[in-house]
Amino acid sequence: MATWLAVDVGTVTHGVAVGNTVTQSARPLANLPAVPSAQCAKKLDSLIQEWKPSGIVVGLPISTDGAEQRMSVRARIFAQDLAQRTDVPVVLVDERNSSLEAAKVFAEKRALGQSKRKQGEQVDAWAAALILERHLLALGSSTSLLSMEQSH
Repeated sequence: MATWLAVDVGTVTHGVAVGNTVTQSARPLANLPAVPSAQCAKKLDSLIQEWKPSGIVVGLPISTDGAEQRMSVRARIFAQDLAQRTDVPVVLVDERNSSLEAAKVFAEKRALGQSKRKQGEQVDAWAAALILERHLLALGSSTSLLSMEQSH
């Protein structure tokens, strides 16, 4: 079983999720403040030490028509920094619509009484879980993944 972490890079918070290759599922883990970046890096490094992942997925924002956007640059820089700081492989994964899907999942859980309003701040971590699940399901299909080497 291989454990993976995922990060949904945001402007205010970065959502973090953990998952594994056996169940091909992921769960929200944490929301980290995006700034100051040194503090965020320290907390993320701590999670990497704790979970000892085989790899880390970073969501790559892509518009619905497949074009990169301003946040794509931020995600690429974040992934490159992470790859330089750690010896864990980092992959970029198309995160198209993950935040909308995460908000939907959260709304459904709230309607069922499984989540509370105050947990709404976890939407970024839910988005990271969805991104990670996409990666875990696609591990056999290299076409949907962009390694750091391929992304330049």
